[in-house]
Amino acid sequence: MTGRQDGNRRPPDPGGDTWARELLDQLRPGGRDPGKVVAWLTDAVGGRACLLDGSGAALAGPPLPVDRALLADLASGRIAAASWEERGRHQRLVRVTHPGTAAVLAVDRADPFDRRCADIVARAAPVLELLLAARGTATAGQRLRRATADLRLAILQLLMVEDTVSARRVAAGLWPGLLDTDTACVYVLEGYARERDRIAEECLDATRDHALVVRCPAVDRHVIVVTPRDAAGDQLRTVAGRRPGTYLGGSAPQSLARTATAYGQAVSALAVARFRPDQQAVYAERTHPERLMDPDALHRWATRLLRPLDRLAHHTRAELLATTRLGLEFTAVSAAKIMGVSRNTVRARMERAEALVGADLTDLTVRAVVHLALNAEAGRDAPAPSDTAPVHLTDLLAGDALRAWADALLGRLDPDARDLRRTLRGWIAGGGNAERGAQRLGMHPQTVREHVRAAEPVLERQLLAGGSDLYEVVLAHLALGALDPPALPRTNPGPPDAPVHG
Repeated sequence: MTGRQDGNRRPPDPGGDTWARELLDQLRPGGRDPGKVVAWLTDAVGGRACLLDGSGAALAGPPLPVDRALLADLASGRIAAASWEERGRHQRLVRVTHPGTAAVLAVDRADPFDRRCADIVARAAPVLELLLAARGTATAGQRLRRATADLRLAILQLLMVEDTVSARRVAAGLWPGLLDTDTACVYVLEGYARERDRIAEECLDATRDHALVVRCPAVDRHVIVVTPRDAAGDQLRTVAGRRPGTYLGGSAPQSLARTATAYGQAVSALAVARFRPDQQAVYAERTHPERLMDPDALHRWATRLLRPLDRLAHHTRAELLATTRLGLEFTAVSAAKIMGVSRNTVRARMERAEALVGADLTDLTVRAVVHLALNAEAGRDAPAPSDTAPVHLTDLLAGDALRAWADALLGRLDPDARDLRRTLRGWIAGGGNAERGAQRLGMHPQTVREHVRAAEPVLERQLLAGGSDLYEVVLAHLALGALDPPALPRTNPGPPDAPVHG
């Protein structure tokens, strides 16, 4: 031991604790990166530093040559630290506990390690342990959140194709009782894409796992929430209300098997919400044409139109109906993402349904009435009797209540001097295509688009995007005779063919 006056004692390091403060700074929220610690360590000791795994591969920093036997002993835990010297190079090796295994911190200098450099290396090792443990925990948390989000999406996709048994089975493991319900509501929140994760987290916190919260796979601004019996409606309105630029659309209560229908209603209500001061709307707030038709007649007509599908096996029929219903609401790409299948699968199923029914779905009026039939079929509790007189589309559209509704709806466009009603009629007759509509009307396609866009807030319906809102407006034109009835196959009044299996 040497005394205080011993001339061999190293003079104090000016600002001797600077390196300690710098090392602690690596634990601040802005740091917390093992690579930054290794880079800092390289400068602090005036040499080279690297973090290696048990095989010698670099985890952070440029790789350094190390003695394989020492590396194996450190990685296995036989020793905790080692020093090594060869050809004028001095190296310190320190074991660093890594989640699930171990890593080795290697520091190389041309000069021998003095006490200061040895302390820096020794103190850096536990900092790296903390950062690696935190990163491992964060990675595991991210994987868990991603897996949970994927599971929620899978449950939604099962509900979309009416497979409620499988959906309940999948949900029971993580959210017992979530889908033990007869009815549910669907809400769609729309905000900025960059804020969607935050909105989804707020919805999860607000509903406390009493609702199915899913980041929409088709629209990166949407969060979909399925809530049993509308139990979380008030909480979701609060979430949307406190976030500027966030819109909320909700469905009417539907059976769990009609989740796809409820989703379409929520998206339709979302279009209305964009024109509301409070930026919120619920589908049940307005009258819809099918509610103004005789329910028995509507079900008989829909049953006869869709009867060719009854020849299919039950699961195949349900698959075609669910896919066609979503395919009429959204593009094939969006429908595919929502259902978790390819867009070619969506198109193939729709083409098969189209061929069986014998309806040309490229015609907008045909799409509107087939959409009406699909919704009516989804809402029926029992099959319509086969021995009753056939109901024709003209019979459904001839009711006084429906005509009054149609006249009031389209009459909203009359005050506009641009004759939006005429433009809308020509655009629909052109299949919802601005170029074809412009040819019919003798107008520029851009003018047609502007007129249709101007009609949306007046009608409180989204038209250019297609779907339920547009089909309602088409039915209003058909009810008033402003458009020719679509060409539909003649329905067979006799009993359906025997089911074909396989």
